[in-house]
Amino acid sequence: MRSKIMSQFGNHDDRPTKTVELSRSEVTHVVMQIDINGQGRLFGGRLMEWIDEVGGMTAMRHSTHEVITASVDNLTFKAEARLNDMVVMIGKVTHVGNSSMEVRVDSYRENEVGMRTPINRAYLTYVAVTPQGKPIPVPYGLEVNGPGEEAEWQGAEKRQKLRLERRKEAF
Repeated sequence: MRSKIMSQFGNHDDRPTKTVELSRSEVTHVVMQIDINGQGRLFGGRLMEWIDEVGGMTAMRHSTHEVITASVDNLTFKAEARLNDMVVMIGKVTHVGNSSMEVRVDSYRENEVGMRTPINRAYLTYVAVTPQGKPIPVPYGLEVNGPGEEAEWQGAEKRQKLRLERRKEAF
């Protein structure tokens, strides 16, 4: 059964839907010597690699297909992680188009008692593909429930418009 919220923000066709929570992914890494720079902080590029892995897993869970990374729209560093810190990344689908999905990945430094400090937020776009790498439709829409998920859906649509404008302007 479709709710008013979903018909306004989420699934616009007859595809079955999945909830945001159903495709959620969480991965934890311990920052090791190979992951740090000369100042003893986690390399930004290493964190970006981990974020892309979590985002890809989330998109694969939602689409049930292989995916490729199409874009990284936002990558905001808020705090650092250091040697032996635990870095927890949580991925959630925020928007589903025809063959593309936007995924938000939040990264946290977790201390020994489980307290989490936000260190990064990223928005990435993935495209569902065949094993030969050809784009295919995502078989599931996104069930949008509650004001938080509505805001994420609307934000994703704004980011999508901005991407299209930048592409037109070759920016």
